[in-house]
Amino acid sequence: MTSELPEKFSDIGKQESFCFSCHPGVPCFTDCCRELDLALTPYDVLRLKNHLKLHSGAFLERYVIIEWDEQAIFPVCYLTMVDDGKASCVFVKPEGCTVYEDRPGACRAYPVGRGVSRKTEGDIAESFVLVKEDHCRGFEEKTEQTINTYFDDQELATYNRFNDKMLEIYQHPKVKAGFRPTKDQLEQYILALYNLDQFRVEMKRGRFSIKRALTEAEQRGVDGDDELLLELAIRWVRGILFNEQG
Repeated sequence: MTSELPEKFSDIGKQESFCFSCHPGVPCFTDCCRELDLALTPYDVLRLKNHLKLHSGAFLERYVIIEWDEQAIFPVCYLTMVDDGKASCVFVKPEGCTVYEDRPGACRAYPVGRGVSRKTEGDIAESFVLVKEDHCRGFEEKTEQTINTYFDDQELATYNRFNDKMLEIYQHPKVKAGFRPTKDQLEQYILALYNLDQFRVEMKRGRFSIKRALTEAEQRGVDGDDELLLELAIRWVRGILFNEQG
């Protein structure tokens, strides 16, 4: 038996078509950038801190609120909002998004929601919903989309790839069996995945290590490739949480 979706959500198949477009000419332009809780993934932070040319630690301090909820397994990083009475995104201006080229994955995917689960053999199962909020006029546009064409247009492939890799942590069998990280492990989780530049420093200093030689790709990550470093960070966090080789 499937759970009933909220009123504004509707299931949609990957090949099913829908009409939607967002651009400055739509009357509600940037309304979806206000009154929201925007959780950031590690890859979101990677893209944003590089766009802004900030050290990841400075980005976290300036733009991120970390929610340490004792009821949740892992802390959640939220983008700060402007105290303007509308809880507007810190990066939105009247003319649009000032970090558009590197905007978070959730912004790219809207109004599509993507649910994922990791199968026992490691494959990813996907499900999709359309979110039709009262303020959104993009559905009145005549541009016909499918999930695939829309996600391609929004350049979501790399975002989804990294978010799916995080399932190796979030949906690990030990988590499903009741594992709960210690405070020290959670601090290492935030440092490695969200403060990537500091993780690189610690790796170079030898303060963080893995129980094997780095691969050529992992070494390129330590030497400067952020995407390869994030892949290493995910493996490293899996190791310190679940005592795996990585």
